[in-house]
Amino acid sequence: MRPVLAFAFLASVLLLLLGVRLWWQNAELHGPAGGAGMIEGTSTIISSKLSARIATVGVHEGQQVEAGAALLTLDCAEPDAALAEAEARLTVAEDQAEAAGHSAAATRRSGAASKAVSKAADAQAAALAAQRDQALRSASRLDSLGDDVSTDKRETARTQAVGLEQQTHGALASSAASAAQAAAADDQGAAADATATAASDAIRVAEAAVERARLLVEECYVTAPAPGYVETLPWHVGELVTPGAILVRLVDIREVTATFYLPNAEVSAVKSGAQAEIVADAYADEVFHGTVSTVTLTAEFTPRNIQTRSDRDRLVYPVEVKILNADGKLRPGMPVQVSLPGTGR
Repeated sequence: MRPVLAFAFLASVLLLLLGVRLWWQNAELHGPAGGAGMIEGTSTIISSKLSARIATVGVHEGQQVEAGAALLTLDCAEPDAALAEAEARLTVAEDQAEAAGHSAAATRRSGAASKAVSKAADAQAAALAAQRDQALRSASRLDSLGDDVSTDKRETARTQAVGLEQQTHGALASSAASAAQAAAADDQGAAADATATAASDAIRVAEAAVERARLLVEECYVTAPAPGYVETLPWHVGELVTPGAILVRLVDIREVTATFYLPNAEVSAVKSGAQAEIVADAYADEVFHGTVSTVTLTAEFTPRNIQTRSDRDRLVYPVEVKILNADGKLRPGMPVQVSLPGTGR
């Protein structure tokens, strides 16, 4: 009797296990779409733009940092010197521009004065010419009267006319000289304005040089652009870094990504924005929730030529799911199982 009971019990256990296996296989075949994936954070790589030695290291790998936290500093002796030189050149350029501006203003005032003198000389020459013409007409009229006018009056009129003629020639010469001075003053004013403009341009060039030097100095102080964990920091004080060398790699896990792969036959059922459930091996009793962010358009593991149905079955499409991770439980590298409720197989 006992052997029969033992056999019956064993048979019942085997049937139960077989039923569980069949249920699991059926769930896998007809349950929601999904797959195994890996957690990834948002990586930020900070590279050096300078060739310099490490002066200080303020954090260590695995440390959590906030945005703006000091990570490391470089020896900035050369960039500091370049900045000081650029600032000195800017000061010189500003002084030269100020002097050029004063010179241009003085030259413009001198030019205005020369023009005023030239205008006055022109007016004086015109007035003398008018007086000369009047004197010449008067002398000619007296000469025409002959003996009716005394000789003294005729001589006086001729002498006055000759004197006015000489004064007129002198005034015309003075007017021409004043005009030449005014023209020269105009040329000097244009040259002074050009010098002032060049000095202003030199200021802008010097300001740009100062800004470039300041940016290089800022590169000596490496700070975190966003919160995250220090994933890699392979440098020690005194080591030499070169331009392009990776100084620090930060990983932000406030929002993580799980990437899994769907077969060709199932990808049409998944759309961006679909809800996802994620179970991590480290938290087997907890379900995390996420949203499908990307369904990649290009298949992976694609055979060179699709010739048979089995080849098509080998096509898979990467699907990315974004998961809010404010508590930081999900860490990069954790294996997870992703399922998409509402999508059947």
